[in-house]
Amino acid sequence: MNQRIAEVRRKTAETEISLTLNLDGTGRCDVDCPVGFLGHMLASFCKHGLFDLSGSLRGDLQVDQHHLVEDTGIVLGMAFAKALGDCRGIFRTGYFAFPMDETLATCAVDFGGRSFLVCNTDLSEAPLVSLGADGRESSFQTDTFEDFWQGFVSGARCNLHLDILRGRSDHHKMEALFKAASRAVRAAVAVDPRRADAIPSAKGVIV
Repeated sequence: MNQRIAEVRRKTAETEISLTLNLDGTGRCDVDCPVGFLGHMLASFCKHGLFDLSGSLRGDLQVDQHHLVEDTGIVLGMAFAKALGDCRGIFRTGYFAFPMDETLATCAVDFGGRSFLVCNTDLSEAPLVSLGADGRESSFQTDTFEDFWQGFVSGARCNLHLDILRGRSDHHKMEALFKAASRAVRAAVAVDPRRADAIPSAKGVIV
């Protein structure tokens, strides 16, 4: 199997993001991320999806986290699209239900060439507060969670349905959804041994 590795760099007046993705990795995540919770989510996504991801994220955090979080989703989605190419030989769709203590999250994904997001999270939208590496108080704006996945589907050109079936903790809800997404995406991008190198669409092309 050819290596399915992609590097994407994207620079705007608001963010500068560089990511390298290996679809057939071992779960390593080495991303220089200034937002602690986002870094934690990317690491979980890689660990459970067995993706290798490296790079750096920079953005106008003096404004707020929206630009950086959304643009990270865009670039990660673009990396998946680039690594998959014409999607030849993959399963294309995937689904996973991930339990995390009191929370149960599900994700369904289709790399069918069209971008659409359904995101039912029932988050409180209160920021998660933590201490940064320098000992200063930092936080994650939970209202940017959906922005990340909207960016992802835009870049990856996929359908993505994220649902919380039950749960209490915002942390658990978001982490369980990232993990459910990683497993669903992992299943979708896996090579189907029965499909050989055929494109998984009755159209004969993913558009």
